[in-house]
Amino acid sequence: MYLSPAMNQEITARTFDFAVRIIKLCQVLEEKPGVSRTLANQLLRSGTSIGANVEEARAGQSKADFIHKNAIALKEARETHYWLRLLAATEIISKEKLNNLLQEADELQRILGAIIVSSKN
Repeated sequence: MYLSPAMNQEITARTFDFAVRIIKLCQVLEEKPGVSRTLANQLLRSGTSIGANVEEARAGQSKADFIHKNAIALKEARETHYWLRLLAATEIISKEKLNNLLQEADELQRILGAIIVSSKN
């Protein structure tokens, strides 16, 4: 609604692909006993919510609604980044295996932040 078609398609595709990667990671975590499953549930919720909120923003009823949904997506991206960092810090999954996801979570935060700022102007 408030993005160029190319930017709209890019953020939608990236958040969808990110969610797919998060789901695959959570499937691996679910196979492990104990705390890994609890963290998998948290990560699954936040990591898939980013794209869901971006999709909702595309259908925003107003500019304010568009900004609000993207702000929620940004919060979810921050939370996802936190869970990924926690998995790496506790060595449940090696940091090397999480580097690409951590980088993408960081980039999604930056993109969503820029969308919010530019939409407010």
